[in-house]
Amino acid sequence: MANVANPPTLGTVLRGIRSRNGWTLKEMSARSGIPVSTLSKVEHDRLTLSYDKLQQLSQRLNIRMSDLFAEGAEESVPRVTGRRSIGTLEQAVRVTTDNYDYHYLCTDLRQKRMIPIITRIRAHSASEFGDLVRHQGEEFIYVLEGQIEVHSEFYDPVLLKAGESIYLDSSMGHAYVVAKGCEEALVLGVCSSADEGLMDSLMNLHG
Repeated sequence: MANVANPPTLGTVLRGIRSRNGWTLKEMSARSGIPVSTLSKVEHDRLTLSYDKLQQLSQRLNIRMSDLFAEGAEESVPRVTGRRSIGTLEQAVRVTTDNYDYHYLCTDLRQKRMIPIITRIRAHSASEFGDLVRHQGEEFIYVLEGQIEVHSEFYDPVLLKAGESIYLDSSMGHAYVVAKGCEEALVLGVCSSADEGLMDSLMNLHG
């Protein structure tokens, strides 16, 4: 059986970006606003970065957020078959917001048409959640634990229990909140779009 290479770490990706641009750690620090000592620890896989710092890197170095999770050739990638990725919570990219804990799975694959996310939901009401969210594409949500209420722009709220699911147009305003009687809920979400920038859009939205 062929060996499957481990997905690149954030440290490997940062080293690649720095090497490609011919920057020293000090120069990359000046451009990104992140201390040299922090960058050095990240490159040696002794430290990771919070979502805020990843967003800062993305903006100041003018690179896409998704490029910080998978390093690859800059040229257009030809259509391929047979690729795969094994996703675990330990390897997932975690993003925490007021309403959700997101765990992005299989981030080593670039240009995905589907974005799998394990999400722990904490908001208990639509008012606590805030404004409905909208983004490109469509999404599928499957309840793993607990119960959720799905609020959407054009429909009455619907209750979903563990083992139940919903498929919806993501450009329609929507929100997922914990149903009454539950502290938290855990769901598997799969977002899909023909636009290759879907992951960047989701990361910026969730941030």
